[in-house]
Amino acid sequence: MTAPTSALPKTIYAIQHLAFEDLGTLEDTFYEHDYRVRYFEAGVDDLKKAFEFEGLVIILGGPIGVYETEDYPFLNDEIAYLKQRLAKNLPTIGICLGAQLIAHALGAKVYAGHQKEIGWSKLKIQNIPNNPLLPLENTEVLHWHGDTFDLPEHAELLASSEIYPNQAFRIGQNILALQFHVEVAADSMEKWLIGHTCELRKAKINIPQLRHDNEKYAPILESKSPQVLANVMNQLSF
Repeated sequence: MTAPTSALPKTIYAIQHLAFEDLGTLEDTFYEHDYRVRYFEAGVDDLKKAFEFEGLVIILGGPIGVYETEDYPFLNDEIAYLKQRLAKNLPTIGICLGAQLIAHALGAKVYAGHQKEIGWSKLKIQNIPNNPLLPLENTEVLHWHGDTFDLPEHAELLASSEIYPNQAFRIGQNILALQFHVEVAADSMEKWLIGHTCELRKAKINIPQLRHDNEKYAPILESKSPQVLANVMNQLSF
C-alpha cells in the first residue's frame, strides 16, 4: 500500500460479528504502515465509542441479517449508532454484513436474495470517471452472502456481479460498502470452511471444490487488496 495522503488517525477501529471474519490481509497492511487496529465485538462490547470515533471504522461480515433485530437486539443499537455516524460523514467501510448495515442505515431495503452467492467470481466494475477505487477488473473475488440490498438514494454504484447488481457503492468520499470480501487472507480460508459448514451444506456447496478455488484465487486477491485499501484511504476527506 502506498503511503496514505489523508490525515487519518493512526488507529483503525474494526467491528467484528464473527471471530474468524476479521480484517485478514488488510490488518497486515495496516501494520506494515504503522497503523494500530482495535477490534470491537458486536453483541458483546459497547459499540458507541467505536461509532463515534472520528478515524476509519470498518464494519465486518457475519452470518446474521440486519432485519433479525428480534433475535439479535444489539443490532438496534448498532444501526442507530451507524445512522448517526453516516450523518456526520465519518470515514466508514462496510464489508458484506457491514455493507448491508450501511445500506439499511441509509434507508435502503435489505432482504434475502433469490439464491446464495458463495464462491469466487469476477465483478463488473462500473465505468466511472476518476474511479480508481477497485482495481479488480478480471479478478476473482470471494462472495459469501444470502442477503442483498437495494442501492441507497444518492449512492454511486461501483461494482456488480452476475447474480446481484449491487456489489459495491459509495456515498461521497468517506463511505464505502463492499458486498464481496476483499479482505480474506489465503492462509485463513480453512477457518471459513469449518465455521460456515452448516451454511455450506444447506446450500449444497461443494466444499472440496470451494477449497480448491480458495487456494487458487485467494493469493491473487491478497496481492491486490493493499492497493484497494490505499485507493480508499487516499480519497478520505477530513
